[in-house]
Amino acid sequence: MSSMEIGIIVSLGMLVMVILGMRVAFAAALAGMVGLIWIFWAKKGFDPSAFWWALGVATKTAGQVPHSKISAQALSLIPTFILIGYLAYHAGLTKALFEAAKRWVGWLPGGMAVATVFSTAGFAAVSGASVATSAVFARIAIPEMLKVGYDKRFAAGVVAAGGTLASLIPPSAILVVYAIIVEQDVGKLLLAGFVPGAFSAFIYGGLIIGIAVVKPGFGPSVSGYTWGERFKSLPPALPVVAVVAIIILFVYNPFGDAIGTPTEGGALGAFVVFCIALLNGMRWSALKEALLESAKLAVMIFTIIWGVLIFVRFLGFAGLPSAFSDWITSLDQSPMLTLVFILLAYAVLGMFMDAIGMLLLTLPVVYPAVMALNGGEYVSAADSVFGMSGPMCAIWFGILVVKMAEFCLITPPIGLNCFVVAGVRDDLSVQDVFKGVTPFFIADAVTIALLVSFPAIVLWLPRLAGS
Repeated sequence: MSSMEIGIIVSLGMLVMVILGMRVAFAAALAGMVGLIWIFWAKKGFDPSAFWWALGVATKTAGQVPHSKISAQALSLIPTFILIGYLAYHAGLTKALFEAAKRWVGWLPGGMAVATVFSTAGFAAVSGASVATSAVFARIAIPEMLKVGYDKRFAAGVVAAGGTLASLIPPSAILVVYAIIVEQDVGKLLLAGFVPGAFSAFIYGGLIIGIAVVKPGFGPSVSGYTWGERFKSLPPALPVVAVVAIIILFVYNPFGDAIGTPTEGGALGAFVVFCIALLNGMRWSALKEALLESAKLAVMIFTIIWGVLIFVRFLGFAGLPSAFSDWITSLDQSPMLTLVFILLAYAVLGMFMDAIGMLLLTLPVVYPAVMALNGGEYVSAADSVFGMSGPMCAIWFGILVVKMAEFCLITPPIGLNCFVVAGVRDDLSVQDVFKGVTPFFIADAVTIALLVSFPAIVLWLPRLAGS
């Protein structure tokens, strides 16, 4: 049996384990270890006396790469970004953002829903965690929308969809994970997420306004705020702007060299939010909860990364990434059409897998194929298929797959954000949330189509930082 055949059998076995409910981290690690032992033992002709040798080599091989990746400084971004989100909640920034958004855009048709989308986008800029964003605004925004007459299912859908923006708008844990896996510049990927994230928020807002105009009374507006009241709502929300500015300046400084690394920017941002939380009366119990929740989420993400990297190591020995790349490039069709099919495959996978696990499992195979479609990782823009250099194509594709991951957060049957919103609200079932989020499928489809058609939306900021 060839290494390729072993790779296919083990990969299918891993997918079966995931579909049956095993956690991605453990399914990937188990499949990777079994696959490595199988490949090394096969080289010895399955000699019983060579089994322990194969086990020893597989164990050493499985441990080296995951450890080197996990210990990379870039990954220290993840716990600091997560901590920023939890501290921001205890600092009261969520309520401040929602109140400011309500006073400034509440007068629009569907104004409360639009305010929810923009406030979730603002909170996403300091949290980076979709689930946390959805949980927080399910408590804050849904009661406010119900008070003015919104359908509870649509209100829940707005919160679930708005929460997905945290996957794209920096600081984004998923973007950091993508950068580590494909070995690309973390800073440029974080920069690339700003414009598409804001773009997605505006499309969500446009969809809500359109529905409210077509169906009068569907989304009541909120008016009566004076200009003085509007300006009064801005100062409590300014810490969000400060954190975003800090992260940008530590990634890309338009006035000169970057002040420091993204990790240092995340740490400073966490300190700023921590000080705000103390000033707003945060108690030891709240700080303890923020630290524990941050630790739990960080450990979960690192466990997934570790397990998947063992599987990725196995894939390299099996030769599946190179074989898939060769097959993709040999297809007699437009490379752009092939890319569209790959994105559609992500939409299907997202129905059964969580976002981070899905990306970690697929990228080792799919990423080299997409780079090959464009002409290689080091191709120039002039010689490329998609009209962009290898590094820019890596950034563009990263934003596309993360956007697909966002889409998967609201698609049944997994739809993690929908489960979170339903879990927070006793008056809502998961089915209610899925019904309410349905219009946003259209918005996400339009957004993805535009990002594919106009790569400049994604690449404008990274190009400013240098290609």
